[in-house]
Amino acid sequence: MKPFKTVSVTEAVQMLAEADPLILDCRELKDYRAGHIENAMHVHEQLRDSLLKKGDKNRPMLIYCYYGHASEHLAEMFGDFGFKQVHSLAGGFAGWKEHYNLTR
Repeated sequence: MKPFKTVSVTEAVQMLAEADPLILDCRELKDYRAGHIENAMHVHEQLRDSLLKKGDKNRPMLIYCYYGHASEHLAEMFGDFGFKQVHSLAGGFAGWKEHYNLTR
């Protein structure tokens, strides 16, 4: 069994509204700077290592990348380190943007 759950954009929106998750963007810094989910932090090696050592393992976590593949690897790492509520965004930031372009 995977130590994380893959969630749709709709499920992620609900999570953001209800759970105050830690949001991690694992894309390149230039892409993060060009646009990201509100309150997301750009994951770099130091932040990742700090969270793995000292992060709140009970706080929900939403991780995303470009299309939803790389975030699964990072989500698995956090899950393997004992984080309880780790979620990877299906479709990544591309799916997020597409959802918001369609719903506006």
